[in-house]
Amino acid sequence: MLFKSINYATHYQDSIAKRVCRRALVHSWPSKNPNENGYISDERSGPNSVRVSNLFGGGRDYDSCQESGEEVDFKFSRNYDANGQEIGGFRGVENDGDEIRHPLVTEVCRLIDLRSNWTPNLEGELKQLVRSLKPQQISAVLRHQKDARIALQLFYWADRQWRYQHHPIVYNSMLEILSKTSLYQGAKRVIRLMSRRRIRLHPEAFGYLMISYSRAGHWRKALQVFSVMEKAKISPNLLVYNIAIYVLVKSNKLEMAMKILDRMKLVEIAPNEVTYNCLIKGYCDAGRIQDAMNLIQAMSLTNCSPDKVCYHTIMGFYCKDNKIEEIRSLMKKMKEGNVIPDQVTYNTLIHMLSKSGYGVSAISFLKEAEQHGFSIDKVEYSAIIHSFCESGDIEKAKELMKEMNMKGCPPDIVTYTDLINGLCRVGKVLEAKTLLQEISKLGCKPNTVSYTAFLNGLCRNGKSSEAREILNTSEDELWVPNSITYSVLMHGFIREGKLPEAHEITREMIRKGFSPTPAEINLLIQSFCQNGRPNDAKKLIQECLEKCEINEVNFTTLINGFCKNQDLESAFSVLDDMYLKDIKPDVVTYTTIIDTLGKMGLIEKAIEMINKMLAKSLIPTLVTYRVIINRFCQHGRVDELLSLLDKMVLRQPYKNVYNLVIEKLCLFGKVDEAYKLLGKVLRTGSRTDVDSCHMLIESYLKKGDPGSAYKVACRMFGRNLVPDLKLCEKLRKILCVYGMSREADEIMLRFVECGKISL
Repeated sequence: MLFKSINYATHYQDSIAKRVCRRALVHSWPSKNPNENGYISDERSGPNSVRVSNLFGGGRDYDSCQESGEEVDFKFSRNYDANGQEIGGFRGVENDGDEIRHPLVTEVCRLIDLRSNWTPNLEGELKQLVRSLKPQQISAVLRHQKDARIALQLFYWADRQWRYQHHPIVYNSMLEILSKTSLYQGAKRVIRLMSRRRIRLHPEAFGYLMISYSRAGHWRKALQVFSVMEKAKISPNLLVYNIAIYVLVKSNKLEMAMKILDRMKLVEIAPNEVTYNCLIKGYCDAGRIQDAMNLIQAMSLTNCSPDKVCYHTIMGFYCKDNKIEEIRSLMKKMKEGNVIPDQVTYNTLIHMLSKSGYGVSAISFLKEAEQHGFSIDKVEYSAIIHSFCESGDIEKAKELMKEMNMKGCPPDIVTYTDLINGLCRVGKVLEAKTLLQEISKLGCKPNTVSYTAFLNGLCRNGKSSEAREILNTSEDELWVPNSITYSVLMHGFIREGKLPEAHEITREMIRKGFSPTPAEINLLIQSFCQNGRPNDAKKLIQECLEKCEINEVNFTTLINGFCKNQDLESAFSVLDDMYLKDIKPDVVTYTTIIDTLGKMGLIEKAIEMINKMLAKSLIPTLVTYRVIINRFCQHGRVDELLSLLDKMVLRQPYKNVYNLVIEKLCLFGKVDEAYKLLGKVLRTGSRTDVDSCHMLIESYLKKGDPGSAYKVACRMFGRNLVPDLKLCEKLRKILCVYGMSREADEIMLRFVECGKISL
């Protein structure tokens, strides 16, 4: 009786919604969010509860059934509602705009948005609330969710309620929502639920699943849906085939897409313009323009004649390379096929050519369009002017603007802003300033974008202080700076080395409610550190922590600044601050500190940091390997280095790690330690191993120890590695000088045995 009057009194609906808003929903929903594939780990028993872990087939998932060849059963008898009508017509909610504005739907959506504040009460009222909503209203609630995983969570929760069953409209709406994401597991389960509820499955439902697979990058699994449909005795329709072609084109599998087209003809499903347009676009994106033209000709031989979209797609490809003759030839073919170029055709050509930087060619089509009586507005003119400004051809841009005024098509603020930006790009800042001041007299009011473009020009021309003065007068000029405006000035001051001014701009930006990005903050931190002022950078981070997003990169940059000053105490203090702010240091952070510790000879402390890094499951990078090897070899701590490398290789294999150790040891003159590692290097017999052996031989020769160099060469021959002939000839001469003629002859005999030289 609680909801008996919902359909009769709106105020009563509002009161119920408000009561529910004060109570909780969270504990009646699963306690965990769906994962990236649409699963929810929580299971609740109940009359309508279903298994979450198995989507297609009993006890196993869909993919395992496909691999084993078992049939996934989608057969069921038809189901009818209380009026004797069959359930399962595939129709979505065409327009839920009115439903989303319904007071009850609005309150439910607001409640879901505030789900973190729910309390565990009145689940029964909530259940009745769900039952009172119409299918269109449930669909509206699902579509309103910004995160598809939240919509899927709501869908699962409602499905488990006693004496409630989703209408087919709701299933189809959920599938449509999931098709816009990569949550293919959720889409599979929804289809499985439709089968269990005896809701007639239509081909479109499987089409949604194919799109979800495609968004997740699983084009093969998307094609396996055909097998599922075949076993369920559901014939694919034109829409499903078009989706399959789209999936293959997006995956750059054009030959397979053409096979789908051939299959359509075999099953007597005639392709339409969408089918061919998708293939034509795929060929154009792949640069196979002739194949695209062949499809145009093939369409002419069928009942599906090429439409404007087909021709426009190919024209867009020609516009990228300014192939005007080919475009005009294509326009002739359009006319021969009774497809007359219209305003859309010319607008497309003008915009595509302008976007590709061919403003002169765009003007020729603009004039041609005017000759044919088509109306060209300021949008097309602005596109060409923007192209000229981007290329630096300001004179042509100004000429075209004059032409606009003469033809009674006055430029708008977007056009003027493009010209201001173009003038600043070529260094004509004074002219840009004059134009900005005259815009108001010309019937346009400069906006934030206009001023920001001009300020950017000032900053790029070394006039950041003047830009700052203009910013200070923004209230008098009745324009409001935005985050981009402040970022422009901050970058300008940094380029000019005026770091205090850049810091002040950042403070003002934060006071105005704008948050600089971590990348912008990092730029200022890096500038402070490069100028030997890491303490100022630390103050910046402390100011930004409460109101801006600060990440591990910002802290690492600051740590690097202290490390360059060899201020380890401050560096470790910043590291502690990271943990206090729950910002986890990454491998770059540890590598920076380890490098400084090694540089200062604090090897024991470096070992401690390396072990701590590995204990936190951080994966060493190539830079980490190089830093550790370089510093440990520099101080001759080879045994400790090898012990650490064994641990690091287990975490992140690096096949050339010992080659790098040998090279560094040779570089620091520790040749005997390098020779001890030769056995580890000669295991693979790669080209890198040969280079390491050559370096070791050269190091021994520089040391004046040709006997050890000879041993290295012999060990190379023993592993079927042939040393460099010129290097060995040098070794032979030195051996002779040292009275080691037998070894000198032996080394050359080895080359004879290998067939590299002859006696």
